Amino acid sequence: MTNESRDVAKQEPDPGRWLQEYGDALFRYALRRLHNSAHAEDMVQETLLAAFQARARYSGRASEKTWLTGILKHKIIDFIRKQVRESTVNDINTLSDATAESGVDALFDTRGQWVHPPQDWGNPDKALHSHQFIEIFEHCMGHLKPAHAQIFSLKEIVGQSIDEICKELDITATNCSVMLYRARMGLRRCLEVRWTGNNQEDLQ
Repeated sequence: MTNESRDVAKQEPDPGRWLQEYGDALFRYALRRLHNSAHAEDMVQETLLAAFQARARYSGRASEKTWLTGILKHKIIDFIRKQVRESTVNDINTLSDATAESGVDALFDTRGQWVHPPQDWGNPDKALHSHQFIEIFEHCMGHLKPAHAQIFSLKEIVGQSIDEICKELDITATNCSVMLYRARMGLRRCLEVRWTGNNQEDLQ
């Protein structure tokens, strides 16, 4: 056994140590996907608890950080699936399939660009490089429902297809379309207030 192996073997599973050594990285991972600090903290806590309960099954083939991140990823997916199940019924009752699909088609072209821009946001390319715009965008993402923010991120930021998102989150294409529509409308309303004319307001 090498010295490195002995050092790893000496480290007993300890949620306190995991939090100290990997907590910040795990939180950043969760926050990038949930855009909500409270939910991200909850997911990290649930991950550490689940890891401690499953400590006997940890073989050591992967690093502790990789192992914990894998657990966190599944916790986030389960959380999003639950959010989808709880919120989609009401969304579908208020937005029929045709309304969701036609609404998206009417607002965005095949490249995902606005057909009728919300208001003058200035130069979009420059805006994306603006620290203030990014701050406001993250603020608006944080005010979406977690499921909406996650699906929007997977589609518009990560670049996944609807089919890939449905497979990952185990949801239907209809549910995904409705959630994506809700996310886009929520972001549109928020950005119009925060970025055009009133973007000098303090972020609450």
